[in-house]
Order: sequence, then structure tokens, then C-alpha cells
Amino acid sequence: MLNPLSLAYMGDSILDTYVRKYIILKIKGKPNRLHQLSKQYVSAKGQAYVLNVLLEEDFFDEEELAIIKRGRNAKSYTKAKNTDIQTYRKSSAIEAVIGYLYLNDETERLELLINKMIEITEERVNTNG
Repeated sequence: MLNPLSLAYMGDSILDTYVRKYIILKIKGKPNRLHQLSKQYVSAKGQAYVLNVLLEEDFFDEEELAIIKRGRNAKSYTKAKNTDIQTYRKSSAIEAVIGYLYLNDETERLELLINKMIEITEERVNTNG
């Protein structure tokens, strides 16, 4: 089993790639506008919010919940940028699940998770403006 922070590192990259693809195909705007939009989907605050929603919905299976717990409890030696440590740890937890699914070639489950994350983020953004 890989270190949860290594899984989160991989998951961060995968999420960013999926979100960029989604935004480019949806918006077709200039890079600065695309970047501003993508931040809503990949920010630690946004990821922590999505994790809370998915946990309330019992979205994750037992194995994914174990990854979330390991990812959330992992001791990172980097400082959280623009957020508190709890939010940073929650975002690392969901990124760890993404990394885990990607590295285990669980593409269908990975895409289901990322699509749910995008859906929840869009609902939050549209509700909060």
C-alpha cells in the first residue's frame, strides 16, 4: 500500500487533468478564465466541501473510507496554503482516493467520483454565485 500522501500527490494531478478537460470542453475560453474557473473545482476548500457531501451520501465503499482516513490523518510536512489544516487534510483525503483509484486502474469508479465532484461543485457555485 502506497503512502497516502503519495496517493494524494497523484490524485491532485489526476483531478486537475479531468477538471481542465471538463472546463475546456464546456467553456472554450482563454487560459486565464479557464484557470479561474478550475480553482473552484480543485481548491482545498472546495474538495473538503465535496468530501463532506459524499460522506453524508455514503458514496464511498469500505476500502475507499480506509484510504480517506489514512489520507486525512497523514502528517504532511508542507504548510497548507490559504486554508486551515483540517480543510487541507480533507482535501488530501479525497485526492488520496482519486490517486488510489487511478493507480489501481479503477477507471469507471474514478470517473464516477470525479463526475460527482464536478456536479457537487457546480451546485455549490450556482447556489452561492
